[in-house]
Amino acid sequence: MCGIVGIMATSNVNQALYDALTVLQHRGQDAAGIVTCQDGRLFLRKDNGMVRDVFHTRHMVRLHGHYGIGHVRYPTAGSSSSAEAQPFYVNSPYGITLAHNGNLTNTASLAVEMFRADLRHINTDSDSEVLLNVLAHELQALGKISLNEQDLFAAVSAVHRRVRGAYAVVAMITGHGILGFRDPHGIRPIIYGERENEQGQKEYIIASESVAITALGFRVIRDLLPGEAIFIDVHGRISTRQCAMEPTLTPCIFEHVYFARPDSIIDGISVYKARMRMGDKLAQQILRQWSAHDIDVVIPIPDTSRTAALQLASSLNVKYREGFMKNRYIGRTFIMPGQSQRKKSVRQKLNPIELEFQGKNVLLVDDSIVRGTTCREIIQMARDAGANKVYFASAAPAVKFPNVYGIDMPARSELIAYGRSVDEVCQLIGADGLIYQELEDLIASAREGNPDIERFDCSVFDGHYVTGDIDEPYLERLQQMREDAAKTRRPVIQDVGSSGEATLDGLGNGG
Repeated sequence: MCGIVGIMATSNVNQALYDALTVLQHRGQDAAGIVTCQDGRLFLRKDNGMVRDVFHTRHMVRLHGHYGIGHVRYPTAGSSSSAEAQPFYVNSPYGITLAHNGNLTNTASLAVEMFRADLRHINTDSDSEVLLNVLAHELQALGKISLNEQDLFAAVSAVHRRVRGAYAVVAMITGHGILGFRDPHGIRPIIYGERENEQGQKEYIIASESVAITALGFRVIRDLLPGEAIFIDVHGRISTRQCAMEPTLTPCIFEHVYFARPDSIIDGISVYKARMRMGDKLAQQILRQWSAHDIDVVIPIPDTSRTAALQLASSLNVKYREGFMKNRYIGRTFIMPGQSQRKKSVRQKLNPIELEFQGKNVLLVDDSIVRGTTCREIIQMARDAGANKVYFASAAPAVKFPNVYGIDMPARSELIAYGRSVDEVCQLIGADGLIYQELEDLIASAREGNPDIERFDCSVFDGHYVTGDIDEPYLERLQQMREDAAKTRRPVIQDVGSSGEATLDGLGNGG
């Protein structure tokens, strides 16, 4: 998962881009980057690390220009090399930079097309670079020295015809402006807003989440529709167009479970209220299945589960307590390669308040269970702190399938719920009882915020991939690539073979 932002203003945007990236930091802590444009020249700074570590004063003062784009990243597969930090740049045509959130599902075939038909070289194993080169090729095919919005929308339409998967994109065309677009299924979020400067001139922002818009003093206009593109030229003129043939809004429901900030609104749905409803529905399920429960206290596993846990406790009429203190300087554990590293990180990340556990029957609430490593360690921590019984509740259904749209869900063999019953998972994590949210209840929790959304991407729960191009051989290749052992190997794009074709054994490593 990644965060993207683009700003068109009337004065330098370096600080605004930096501020937006800090607000979007929860979407990726692996790398960060900003590129700005002034007088036809680009100014770029990107590297591995958190936003605060990548950008120092000496970097910020060099980022000149009144428009630019930014990106925060974690790797969706394989390497976390600084060479794959975004934005990416290609000089022909015009000089284009691009930042991408999502994951392409036809990266391998596109890379071959890039080499054989488009005569373009792909230098990293990032699908974002492939996406950039597809866009660049379609713009170059127009054969025009100067562009207008009709040309850009035609190029985006061609991108939609060639590219499959999930992608929310901001791109900057040197000397022309900022382009944003969303895949025809609207899997990944992208939203835009505006504000007026002191002289009454309009300034615009495009970002992954509404919180990045409001935190910078912009007013939210709306989400981009699936397949829609937006272009803001260097004079501040804005235009939008639907560029896909058959767009269908099927946003990723895991944004509401885990990734998005609770103060964001995505596709008209308040993330905070969706999580409250998850807590309500989970409480109703507990009352159905454990009508004679002996829960003394509900304790969230910080931070994402707090909203659901608080509502759950209220609905059950059970005490809610903060039982764990979080070290905010440890990264997200399910993203970390290697089980031993993840296990160690859990103990460094959370510390129990023993008086909230001693002699009590505790219900721990988390947003989801992926590998099971984190919850197993936390359950043991609760027992070590003196808990009498430790129950566990997941605000999401069992994660049984890998994600192919930009979330680093591990290989199927590493998912604790894959091929196992609830009782088997309960035994493996060491809980006295385990309850999962029902998928229908999760969908209802999100959909209540926007009844016009008929379907969500729930592929990690039900194995139904909305793009319709995911088969068993694809998942087997994904399994091989996402195994923990594979994450120590960097090379994914191989040398050109004797057949003269570029080969790619990866499935995307972009946003």
